[in-house]
Amino acid sequence: MKFDTVVLGAGIVGVCVAVHLQKRGRQVALVDRKLPGNETSFGNAGLIQREGVYPYAFPRDFGTLLRYARNQSPDVRYHADAMLKTAPFLWQYWRNSHPAKHAEIAKSYSTLIEHCVSEHRALADAAGARALLRPIGWIKVFRSGAARDAENRLVELWHREYGVAFETLDAARLQQMEPDLDKHLLGGLRYPESDSVSDPNALVTAYANYFEALGGRFFIGDADTLREGWEVDTDAETIKAESVVLALGPWSDRVSSRLGYRVPLAVKRGYHMHYAPQPSARLNHPVLDVENGYLLAPMARGIRLTTGAEIARRDAAKTPTQLEAVEPIARTLFPLGERLDAEPWMGGRPCTPDMMPVIGPAKNHRGLWFAFGHAHHGLTLGPVTGRLIAEMMTGEPTIVDPQPFRVERF
Repeated sequence: MKFDTVVLGAGIVGVCVAVHLQKRGRQVALVDRKLPGNETSFGNAGLIQREGVYPYAFPRDFGTLLRYARNQSPDVRYHADAMLKTAPFLWQYWRNSHPAKHAEIAKSYSTLIEHCVSEHRALADAAGARALLRPIGWIKVFRSGAARDAENRLVELWHREYGVAFETLDAARLQQMEPDLDKHLLGGLRYPESDSVSDPNALVTAYANYFEALGGRFFIGDADTLREGWEVDTDAETIKAESVVLALGPWSDRVSSRLGYRVPLAVKRGYHMHYAPQPSARLNHPVLDVENGYLLAPMARGIRLTTGAEIARRDAAKTPTQLEAVEPIARTLFPLGERLDAEPWMGGRPCTPDMMPVIGPAKNHRGLWFAFGHAHHGLTLGPVTGRLIAEMMTGEPTIVDPQPFRVERF
């Protein structure tokens, strides 16, 4: 079977790339080993982070680094056997997290973030999935004055530089908005312009259904069979295309390296578990416990608890120690009931050392395009990435300057 483009990877980024290309008249095949939205895109916190103009940096203060080194922190854990391999990546990540360098990165990164909510809403409207988006914002909560003051200083900087909207919540206002949270909290910080998603898997599925309604085709297949000339094997038959987009998330480097591209990609793993709320308890917003590094989000299945980052080999066995560590703390924050999942879910966030995704053409292969490395903001940036890639591939004016995201920067 022949197509104009084959998109490898049916997570939020790959599906959005496929949609935008199909809308522009390309005949597109979308290929994944699983149904759309059932890998990394399945298990996120469901946030579309309009406030996220600064990507998540590596901590640089000695106290935090010492705490992480002990490997007991609730927000970051690591596997010792992964550290040697990951060390060069972490060193570059640490260097890029210097305040001056981080600020420069934000100038480029914020151009994508600026469009994240509007592009999601436009795509959700077209896909008939707007009910899955909740325009209610999300909240950080504080147990200490030090954490509160530090976060307030950051958001004031974001507001001055990029117009990020925020609402400071004292204890009384927080209790008014979330009456079932711990009464000992000092207050919170709300980002009102960010959306949240009640079921990320359902959203990706809706976007994929829209892609097929536009005439696109989805296939179960193996990206590792990709051959130059752009052929890939699927359960149906071999697909041939004039161009290919790698949107494989944490597995993107497995294919790109075989083609000769040395993209420094690492994986931050994370876990989630769903819980029933205690009778009569209700969580209205996604809520981040800043000091303990976990988030509770109301989802269609229940209250989803998502953990921080685990540095480990991508395919290493699950070690949900972070989940076990934060669950008792989360039960003091909100009255969680029984677990609803048989076992914790685990996924991987594909990260680059400069915290920015790789979006654009490959320099040494005609027809090869990259769209991966979105780290913590894959769900946030899926639609704007899809639009940007489609505009570049079809020669249209682009929604943002794609130059900062080119693969040649490595």
